Amino acid sequence: MSRLSPVELSEAFAALGDPTRWTVLVRLSQEPRSASALARDLPISRQAIAKHLAVLRESGLIATERRGREIVYLPLGSRLSALGDDLIRLGETWDRRLAAIKRAAESSP
Repeated sequence: MSRLSPVELSEAFAALGDPTRWTVLVRLSQEPRSASALARDLPISRQAIAKHLAVLRESGLIATERRGREIVYLPLGSRLSALGDDLIRLGETWDRRLAAIKRAAESSP
């Protein structure tokens, strides 16, 4: 059984399907950062970074934390773990199906 609903899975995959958002998430996994810090590290504007962060936040993959005057973004490990667990279960299901097809094909005369 999936830990995330089909809608949650779809939103997460849509968010992660963009290479820039994936890069942002990887950077945040290395160290929580503000939008301004990310914009200094990446070849896109702060406004573009803010839009990507909004998509990641709306999909539940990152959260915000106030540190002084800055808003810092950090990945939500539990959500990413749930997404990974769902992918593992899906892969295991397909492995079992393919093994059954292989056994059926090999046992046929």
